[in-house]
Amino acid sequence: MSRDYNLFEMWKDLYDQSSNYVDEKVKEDFPSQGIGQILEMNLLFKKFLNETTESYLEQVNVPTRTDIANLSSLIVNVDAKVDSLEELLEDAQDQAGQPELQKEVANLKKDMKNLDTKLNQILDLLKETKEAPAASTNEKAPAASTNEKAPAKAPVKSQAKN
Repeated sequence: MSRDYNLFEMWKDLYDQSSNYVDEKVKEDFPSQGIGQILEMNLLFKKFLNETTESYLEQVNVPTRTDIANLSSLIVNVDAKVDSLEELLEDAQDQAGQPELQKEVANLKKDMKNLDTKLNQILDLLKETKEAPAASTNEKAPAASTNEKAPAKAPVKSQAKN
């Protein structure tokens, strides 16, 4: 009454039966239905896991990814607003500084004109002192000095402009 149990034969039989069963189901569009069900189960599990994790993080007062993403977008918006305000401030300062700049330029032009006239006077005086000894040797010194003053100013002005 002893029976011989061959485990290998039993395993081989089970393997063959399951293999035949899987082959039959594959032929009947089983994979598409089964894979669809598996994907649906995975999505439900992922949703459950995300909700559970989010509620846990909320309870322990730790920010989630969405909290950090919202915060970073707020920071970017604030940064953009600060940049635009800085530009407006710089424009306002530039416009406010322009009248002062115009006054300084006008004062500088005025000073340059004064220096130009003083330089022309100095050059005229230098020419008169050089011509005075030459005029004292001639008898027509007063007439020559008045005639030479008019032409002497024209070259001096042209020299000052160059």
